[in-house]
Amino acid sequence: MSRIGKKPVSIPDNVTVTLTGDMINVKGPKGELTTSLNPAIGVVKEGNEVICTRSDDAPKNRALHGLTRALIQNMITGVSDGYKKVLDIVGVGYRAEAKGENLLINIGYSHPIYFMPPAEINIQTPTQTQIVVTGIDKQLVGLVAAKIRSFRKPEPYKGKGIKYSDEQIRRKAGKTAGK
Repeated sequence: MSRIGKKPVSIPDNVTVTLTGDMINVKGPKGELTTSLNPAIGVVKEGNEVICTRSDDAPKNRALHGLTRALIQNMITGVSDGYKKVLDIVGVGYRAEAKGENLLINIGYSHPIYFMPPAEINIQTPTQTQIVVTGIDKQLVGLVAAKIRSFRKPEPYKGKGIKYSDEQIRRKAGKTAGK
């Protein structure tokens, strides 16, 4: 049995979970998320808990068991609390600015980068060197944060670029003048 898959997912009081066929709908104070379920994994709502079971011990079903439970847990956490990723911009003259719903980034290229996030994602810039990506879908928040980071990944010599706030950059020593 999967250690993750066999744990029941508790549903908070302000969240409603609806199962219809192979679809699960989770509604909470921050919004609503819907996803399809694999028919090999049985999902049952009992009281204020969601329980996932699998039909057999095939390797694919064993993997899907824990995945399905984790996806349901992430949906419930998203609609009740939401998700947030913080990005830091490191470099002289590098900055970001929120223009309405969009993001304007100047990171050393000859042109500014104008990024338009999906409708479900909210982007804020508390300072010129910090970007906060928030939303209810964990996968989409991570995807948008990774896309913004990919515009200029941090380099190992001076650490310039866009990095996650909790990311540690492995620094390399530069050239040494030797004769």
